Amino acid sequence: MKNTFKNIDEYMLLFPEIQEKLEELRKVIHAQNSEIEEYIGYQMPGFRYKNKPLVYFAGYKKHIGFYPGPEGIKNFEKDFIQRKYKFSKGAVQFPVNDELPLDLIKQLVKFRLDEINQKKS
Repeated sequence: MKNTFKNIDEYMLLFPEIQEKLEELRKVIHAQNSEIEEYIGYQMPGFRYKNKPLVYFAGYKKHIGFYPGPEGIKNFEKDFIQRKYKFSKGAVQFPVNDELPLDLIKQLVKFRLDEINQKKS
């Protein structure tokens, strides 16, 4: 059976051990632009800007998955390697036992905001 969530608050209740980190991540994302909206996409907390997907995150047992899209990953690959984060073509993993890299998260969100602003609809 698949979980369905109405909002991010419901989603975060499933992760009591990392709920504070997920909330911190949520606040950092919102702090980058007042027009960022929340939704649930792909059964994960999602954020959109100008009606376009911005970033997603997801809680796991050993890490928090952060999904800034393929261009976001490509652009920050050196940072992930330098900080020894596991990453794939669309996601990066932040270990739950480490502090969240808030500076890097802010840069990723700003990169995505710029990406959306530059695309002509």
